[in-house]
Amino acid sequence: MKRLIRFCEKIKYLGLLGLLSLFWDNRLLNFLWLFWLFGFVGIFYNFPVFLQSLKQIWGMLAAPFKYRFHMPNAENYQCKVGYSLPFGGAWTAVNGGIDKKHSHSWGIQAQRYAYDFVILDEAGHSFSGEYTKLTDYYCYGKEVLSPADGEVVEIRNKYPDSLLLGYGQADCSARDIRGNYILIRHADKEYGLLAHLQPGSVCVKPGDTVKRGQCVAYCGNSGNTSEPHLHFHLQDGISFYTSAGLPIEFTGITRFPAPNYTVYDSRRVLISGSLSKYIFRGLRVSNTQQTF
Repeated sequence: MKRLIRFCEKIKYLGLLGLLSLFWDNRLLNFLWLFWLFGFVGIFYNFPVFLQSLKQIWGMLAAPFKYRFHMPNAENYQCKVGYSLPFGGAWTAVNGGIDKKHSHSWGIQAQRYAYDFVILDEAGHSFSGEYTKLTDYYCYGKEVLSPADGEVVEIRNKYPDSLLLGYGQADCSARDIRGNYILIRHADKEYGLLAHLQPGSVCVKPGDTVKRGQCVAYCGNSGNTSEPHLHFHLQDGISFYTSAGLPIEFTGITRFPAPNYTVYDSRRVLISGSLSKYIFRGLRVSNTQQTF
């Protein structure tokens, strides 16, 4: 079925040829418009994800009005808690920062200051071997830690890992783009989201109290993802769609440029200033021993 979905996703673009019918009256060109119908195959195959996309669009429109166009940013918002990195050892931020150039998803307010983390080796690779199996990836199955004390609000734990399509293509085998996730209330209007977790690995439940550095799950590849990684962001409410993302102030961490980062990601890294409490795409980061 997945092969059929990918085939339909590609063949639908033949519908672009139908644009020529605006200039030439040709029955065949009119027929080519119908190829756009193949796009509905993917929509109906995973309709809950399609609905999530619509909710995200609604959130993008509603959030600025909700906050009177004064969205939280690094200049006007100070975290109530200093956050640790949600993992042990040295990982690399491959998406994320506090400005538009590095942002994970600037236009999606809840994820504006989100981070994606993977483990890169000295050659700039996130995997060993043939990279065709989830276990080829260094971060897969690694412990995911609570970044601060808090109370578990929501979890998902049942979704399968997504397929590895290669070449940066994303798959979503779950009915939720977050895949398996944990939402933790760390302070008033500060909620941490940990996403793309390994199926069945979440070891906390709603209502549980967690401590900074406590193992709460294991890194996986569930949800909308192209390879195993850990997604972490802060939001000011429970809603994944209409909450505002918050810049995350980290404490007790080390950070330095990841060796051979351009092998993994050719995008230019433009780190401005020396804001030690924030991190950016392209940095290898780890907690110091005294963090926990």
